[in-house]
Amino acid sequence: MGKITKTSPLAPEAFPDLPVVDGVRFATASAGVKYEGRADVMLALLDPGTTIAGVFTRSQTRSAPVLDCQEKIGGPSDQGAAILVNSGNANAFTGQSGVKAVQAITQAVSDTCDVPQSRVFTSSTGVIGEPLPFQKVTAVISDVHKQLDVAGISTAAKAIMTTDTYPKGACATVDIDGKPVTIAGIAKGSGMIAPDMATMLVYIFSDAVVEQVTLQKIVSAQADTTFNCITVDSDTSTSDTVIVAATGASGVDVTHDPAFSDALHSVMLDLAHQVVRDGEGATKFVEIAITGAANDADARIHGLAIANSPLVKTAIAGEDPNWGRIVMAIGKSGAAADRDRLAIRFGDVEVAKDGWRSADYSEEDAAAHMKGQKITIGVDLGIASGTATVWTCDLTHGYIEINADYRS
Repeated sequence: MGKITKTSPLAPEAFPDLPVVDGVRFATASAGVKYEGRADVMLALLDPGTTIAGVFTRSQTRSAPVLDCQEKIGGPSDQGAAILVNSGNANAFTGQSGVKAVQAITQAVSDTCDVPQSRVFTSSTGVIGEPLPFQKVTAVISDVHKQLDVAGISTAAKAIMTTDTYPKGACATVDIDGKPVTIAGIAKGSGMIAPDMATMLVYIFSDAVVEQVTLQKIVSAQADTTFNCITVDSDTSTSDTVIVAATGASGVDVTHDPAFSDALHSVMLDLAHQVVRDGEGATKFVEIAITGAANDADARIHGLAIANSPLVKTAIAGEDPNWGRIVMAIGKSGAAADRDRLAIRFGDVEVAKDGWRSADYSEEDAAAHMKGQKITIGVDLGIASGTATVWTCDLTHGYIEINADYRS
C-alpha cells in the first residue's frame, strides 16, 4: 500500500467532540488482519429496541458483508443488535470463502454479545480478492466485548480507517418538543469514492425513537443528496455501506418531525464532505453547482461529468482555470445541453455567458480563485430549473503514488 506520511491539507483542525448516544457502546481491537500495531476491528453493540436502516453499493460485484447486511435490514427491533467492522481486507470477490467468513464472524458476535445472528451487521474494507483471515477477527471478539464503552466512538472511527489520513466524525443535537435528540456518526473513505458511495463505510447513531420503515425512507432520501453526490475518482467500490441506528433511548418520537431529518442530513453531508477532503492525494476541495438544467437528474449528470473528468481534476490540481474542459465535460455527459445558453463561473468570476467567453472575463482573477483550497464551479445550462450540487477533489501525483502499489 502506498505510504501515507501526512494528514490531508484539507482535514478539519481536530476530530470533533462527539456526544454519547445512549443505547450504544463501542470497542476496538488489534487483530492483525493486515495492519500491525493498530486497531483494525470495531464493535458497536446496540440496545434492544434499536431500529436500523441502511444504504449500500449497487456494484454488481458487491462483497459478502454487503449482501448479508442487505438481507438483514428491516428486521424486528425488539432484540439487541451489533455492528462489527474490520479494516485491511474487503472480503470481496472471495466466493464461498467470503460467505463462510461472514457467517463465522456474525455467529461469534451473536454468541458473545447475546444478540440474534440476524441482527449482527458486518463490514469489511481493504484489499479486494484476498480471503479474509476471519479467525483473526473472531479471536478478538471476546476481548472487544469486555471493553465496550459508551464513550468509545472516537477510537471506533480510527479502527475503520484504511488509506484515510484522519478519522472522520460529525454530530448534531436537535430539540424536538423541548427535548434533545442526539446524532453522532463516523466514516471512513479516501479513494474509490463515487456516487453509490464507495470504499466508504459510514455508521451513524441516534437516541431517537423512529419506526424502521420511516428511518429507511429518510436515510435513502438523504443519501441521494449527500453520499451519492460525492466522487473522488469515479470508481464505485464493492463495499459501500451506510448504516443508521436509532436506539430510542431518548424516548422522543421523531417519526413525523422534519427537524430530525434535517439534522441527520447535516451529519451525513458533513461526513460526505470529509470523505472528499481526504481523497487520496487531494489538495483541493471542489464544489460544482449546476443550475438551469432540464431537470434535477440532468443537473446531477452534468455535475458528475465535470467532477469525474480527469482533465478537469488535473487542471484544478495545476491551478489552471481551463474552462474549456468544463465545456468538454458538459458536452459528453449525455444530458440535455445547449451550447449557446451555457454560462460558467469559477468562484465569483464569470468565465462564459451565452455560450461564449464573457466579455468581462479576467484570466488573472480566475487563476487567483484556483489557488485556494476550496474551488467552486458554477454552471448554468439556461434550459429550465433543474439543479444539483456535487463535490469532488483534484487529481494529483499523490493519488497515483498511493494506488500504484496499494497491495504491497
